[in-house]
Amino acid sequence: MSKPVYGKNAVQSRNVEKISSYIWALAIGFIVFLVWAPFQVGLFNGQQIDFEKPIYLSSLFSSLLLLGWVGLYFTRFKLEGQRDLLAVASLLLPATYALSLIGAASRYMAMNLLFVQSMYAAVFIIALYLLQQKQLNVVIQNAILTIAYVIVGFGLLNWLGSWKFAGGMVGWFSNTVRNGKYLDAVMTDSNGLRLTSIFQYANTYAAFLMAFLFVAVFALVRSKKWYGTLTHSFMLVPIIVSLLLTLSRGGLVMLPVVFILLLLFLKPAQQILWIIHLAISGLAALLVTNPLTTLGTELNTAYTSSAALKSWAYLLGASAVVAALSWAIQRFVAPWLQDKLGGSETRKFTGMWIPLGSVVAVAIVAFLLIGTGLKSILPDNIETRLENINFKQHSVLERFTFYKDAMKVVKDYPILGSGGGGWASLYEEYQNNPYVSRQVHNFFLQYLIEVGIIGFIVFMGFIGYIFFKYIRAYLKRDKDEFHNGFFFYIIALSILIHSLLDFNMSYAFMGILVFIGLAGMGAAMDSKALRQSWNKSGLRVGYFAVLTIGTVFLLFLSINYIGSSNDALKGKNLISVSTSYEEIKTPLVKALDARPYHPEAATYLSTLDMTVFKQTQDEQYLAEASEVLTRALKSEPYNKNLLFQLAAYYDLKGQPDQAFAVYRDNAGKFNWDITWYESLINRAQTLAAAANEQKDEAKKQEYLTAGLDAYKHVVDGIEHLKTLPPEQMQGRPFSVTPVIALNAGKLQVMSGQNDAAAATLKLGLTDDYNDTTNREIARWYLAALKKEGAAVDQPVYDKLIAADPAEAAAIEAVVNTQY
Repeated sequence: MSKPVYGKNAVQSRNVEKISSYIWALAIGFIVFLVWAPFQVGLFNGQQIDFEKPIYLSSLFSSLLLLGWVGLYFTRFKLEGQRDLLAVASLLLPATYALSLIGAASRYMAMNLLFVQSMYAAVFIIALYLLQQKQLNVVIQNAILTIAYVIVGFGLLNWLGSWKFAGGMVGWFSNTVRNGKYLDAVMTDSNGLRLTSIFQYANTYAAFLMAFLFVAVFALVRSKKWYGTLTHSFMLVPIIVSLLLTLSRGGLVMLPVVFILLLLFLKPAQQILWIIHLAISGLAALLVTNPLTTLGTELNTAYTSSAALKSWAYLLGASAVVAALSWAIQRFVAPWLQDKLGGSETRKFTGMWIPLGSVVAVAIVAFLLIGTGLKSILPDNIETRLENINFKQHSVLERFTFYKDAMKVVKDYPILGSGGGGWASLYEEYQNNPYVSRQVHNFFLQYLIEVGIIGFIVFMGFIGYIFFKYIRAYLKRDKDEFHNGFFFYIIALSILIHSLLDFNMSYAFMGILVFIGLAGMGAAMDSKALRQSWNKSGLRVGYFAVLTIGTVFLLFLSINYIGSSNDALKGKNLISVSTSYEEIKTPLVKALDARPYHPEAATYLSTLDMTVFKQTQDEQYLAEASEVLTRALKSEPYNKNLLFQLAAYYDLKGQPDQAFAVYRDNAGKFNWDITWYESLINRAQTLAAAANEQKDEAKKQEYLTAGLDAYKHVVDGIEHLKTLPPEQMQGRPFSVTPVIALNAGKLQVMSGQNDAAAATLKLGLTDDYNDTTNREIARWYLAALKKEGAAVDQPVYDKLIAADPAEAAAIEAVVNTQY
């Protein structure tokens, strides 16, 4: 067994030399990347021409860093221990995403996720070796903590009205600042204002805060310097206040779970200190959260210096008090606890009692805050969120639905998966009801969907091995050796556990933190020596050859994609300011030369061509639109906008039957999109009527069948929605719209189902007889009744004739039409 990384023999035998200036340069570059990433690399949830470029920039940045690592470690790297195998195994993660391209539902999103996974592998490899150097390990830890504290401060600046200052801090290098304001650093939903800081999504920010709350407490208890103690303790109140201001139920539920799991790894004295510091800071945070909520709401409506000063006084005052108390505890109480409990730490199961007691304490606190009047000390919005924590709450029921639907996707894409972004492309085909969610809200299920069983086994084996080796070594060794490793364990564990309920890992910065956490654990784990046969030069050279070739390929691909992204964005922006066809077209064509499957660029260019065709009637523009759409749809068959464009192309081409086929053949991909079915039924009725006039009975029956099947799908869907639990919202509207009622009723009349037609048409009736659609519905409704031989609906007839006397003849015309 090789010696541990940390402790008395901190530096392993192969790293005994002094850290070179080149390695320091690599570490500085790595830290710069960490500073840049939070404000650049956002959420990868679909076609976002405005936000794709940071993906490729991050890939470029990380590829350059990895090439630097290759140059520095080519002669140093040896397959001596299990830790070195992790560097090799990490390449399997992007490899599984590359394999998933074979059956990807969206090549565009799958490529984006391949870039992201390659970046994660690069971050892991670089961090794994940098963190084996104790001096660099400490520097990187401090850098990560500093970044985290800056993000917390950035969020509170926005909450307390100083959004101009906050935006000015990052606007010069961030693409998410508009008009001097960071987008959605404070978001608004049905619950009111919610703090999101850089993440633009409150639940992910809650996961981030949870991780760094525990990291801050760990750093506080570990710190030997007074300024370290004061800094980390001072940040506890801002972090807890920020966590409460996210209004994240998932964060509040997972916080005690992660806390108890972490306590299991601490000595009794440390456990007590953690509990004391969290209790003091938590109480202080609760006391100031109410006024900070009220003042923050006011400041986000209208800024006043008096309200801002009052807010900061509350926050900084509470933080200062907690910092002073924490310093006193660490100065006087901590040594006393260590002296009293030091002897008991060697006894078996001693560290279990306090975590078990904490479970009881958490249950009591939860009961008091949820089931008693004690919750009134909280702001109203937080109180309401706590009251709604139950298994019958809408978001819980909705998540269960996501998970069930996700397994349907896995069943159809079991081995290699559906590619990166597979759920975002496919969920409308598999969803149980018309919700809108381009994320599964469970990282592990989403990963399974994207890379299939093979990729999922590789990923779980990779992280499972690291956690197993780290925990096993922790249980065997003196825990003091794991101060550095435990820092990273907290980050990885906290984010991954919260990711069971949400899509935190869809934010690349959160993924970067997790993979740095895994690297830190890998650097600290017990690394057994490998057989001598592993250390052959051929294997080492082969690994570096694969790594170098792959990295260089990604480097050039990143540069190519950056250019394509710039061109696509330029073309989009020109559409609103330019009237020159060639000026707008040129960058879009360049963008599509690099990526013919780029959905937004293809949509913009095809729209441009069809617009010019309408003006000139020149067929070459239609031909180009067809070519653009055909190429894009080969790789993006589930892209709704491209399918809309294709149908529009056939309409302009004078081929309504082909446009109808687009809607009919792709209806199963969008089972709960009522606008899709509205268009499908409308087109079916129009074509059926035309076929009837042409006496083409076969075509008429084809369109009648397709239209009535689509209507039955809508009716069956409405009945299905009635089976949802009353607490669960159905999502998007899904009902028989007036247009659907009109066209389905016409189809039923044409097929001789007059009684059914009258019932269907009546569903679409309103009292607005000035509306032409409503008058047409009434006309066909009354005609259906007459054709069936039923009694006339006199009130409807009277209102229709009052609105337009000519409708009497129109009704007779419908009745006399032969079908």
